[in-house]
Amino acid sequence: MTLLLGNTPRRLRLGVNIDHVATVRNARGGDYPDPVRSAKLAETAGADGITAHLREDRRHITDRDIDLLMKNLSVPLNLEMAATGEMLEIALRHRPHAVCIVPEKREERTTEGGLDVAGDENRLARFIGPLKDAGCRVSFFVEAERRQLESAARIGAHVVELHAGAYCDAHNEGRIADRDRELDAIVAMAEFGASIGLEIHAGHGLTFDTVKPVAALPDVQELNIGHFLIGEAIFSGLDSVVRRMRALMQEARSETLGEGVA
Repeated sequence: MTLLLGNTPRRLRLGVNIDHVATVRNARGGDYPDPVRSAKLAETAGADGITAHLREDRRHITDRDIDLLMKNLSVPLNLEMAATGEMLEIALRHRPHAVCIVPEKREERTTEGGLDVAGDENRLARFIGPLKDAGCRVSFFVEAERRQLESAARIGAHVVELHAGAYCDAHNEGRIADRDRELDAIVAMAEFGASIGLEIHAGHGLTFDTVKPVAALPDVQELNIGHFLIGEAIFSGLDSVVRRMRALMQEARSETLGEGVA
């Protein structure tokens, strides 16, 4: 979820999450399909970075995948992980460009909500210190709530990634009032977070149908998208879907900030 390649909000970045290429591989075992190959394809198609979530149970991405991604990527790697001692050791060994701290429950199918930074501030402050010292950009994946952003800024995170899942779910289910309320929260917290010095990213659940309202927000500098892109690639190919998502993002940003945005 978190790449941070520059400081201008005009260039909206796309991070492609490749976890579910590994999910397909692991369903049968062996080496195919190869997440590193998918990462390189995404790079060529216009991804600004690659995201991979190394879960404690290794249900998709594995330690070997992280090793190979660090050796083969030309764009930054954003390592998503839980705030555990094991994951801290792995992150410090590899020193990826960015580390995004996410909540993780063994029984969940996917990340179900944002990290409670406000409720675990002291521990998380100690946890991210070595990562910052190692030169990693530190991000928290959080709900669009003021207290979470205030806590993230207070303990020295560089970035927050706003959880867009509730907005996307409401849109997909036709709950228009809920969708608009969730989007309003993202809009407000993107502006607030930027005002207190955080870099703002967003992700989780974004599709061709839901990306433009979030991509249009001038305070959002990066979107991280995975499951939808990998699923849609079954039908249209990864190159095609990454290019289309990139185009939709740029179209939305151009409509907000004017023509000619790079």
